[in-house]
Amino acid sequence: MEEKLRYSLCVRLFRGEKCFGPGIAELLRRVDGARSLRAAAAEMGMAYSKAWRIIKECEDALGMRLLHSTTGGHGGGGAELTPGGRDMLEKYEAFAGGIDAEAGRLMGEIFGD
Repeated sequence: MEEKLRYSLCVRLFRGEKCFGPGIAELLRRVDGARSLRAAAAEMGMAYSKAWRIIKECEDALGMRLLHSTTGGHGGGGAELTPGGRDMLEKYEAFAGGIDAEAGRLMGEIFGD
């Protein structure tokens, strides 16, 4: 039996240079869960310095903060999404999900089951 055709899409948003895509969305989701940029980076097999650079470049391109970080101390440090960061992530996920759903519909319409 022949393998069924499938598609793959990667949604990236641009403001000049690329500024938001699946990688930073995944990083933000993991920060939201772990409450730590360092832990999120480690989960993704990424150096903390690279994760920090990606966040800063995106923040600069968007003109807003995505994360609020606190340094260590008695309760330890951490990071959380700012309201703007959470809004951006939710909008990106809705947009990418909508594109994927429409692509799936078109795939079936054009290529059949």
